[in-house]
Amino acid sequence: MLRINVDNLKETERIGFILGKLLTGGEVVCMTGDLGAGKTTMTQSIAKGLDVEDYVTSPTFTIINEYSGRCPLYHFDVYRINDVDEMYDLGYEEYFYSRGVSVIEWANIIEEILPEERLNIEISKKDNNEGREIIISGNGEKHINIIEKIKEELKKDENLSHRYL
Repeated sequence: MLRINVDNLKETERIGFILGKLLTGGEVVCMTGDLGAGKTTMTQSIAKGLDVEDYVTSPTFTIINEYSGRCPLYHFDVYRINDVDEMYDLGYEEYFYSRGVSVIEWANIIEEILPEERLNIEISKKDNNEGREIIISGNGEKHINIIEKIKEELKKDENLSHRYL
């Protein structure tokens, strides 16, 4: 597990970019956090790390947006899902178990269908307006290795090297 305290939007974006650069395809990234905590910002930064050139927006009403980059990015926002069966209607398994990267905002809503092997990112607002606590955990060897590589990258970043546990 990796716990990072960030003071501003730029640092949140940096974490997402580092993660995006490390993803190779086939990963499922599950995000949770309060409304306005930074899930979409994190997804936009992951997309930049994946070399996605399109502007990434939250698919709140469409549930999923697809983007082309170094590998496909499937951005889910399941906030408005009323029943997990809606995910079956979307053919979620074709996305989750593909060569692309699936990023799921509000992943806790569909917990019962999430793959066991995945990255979990919890973003919490801190007392000030822009500060956040980001907790990244992983299930499965591939995802645990990604967390270790994030730690290595953070050590190299003079702004973030002292902000993680």
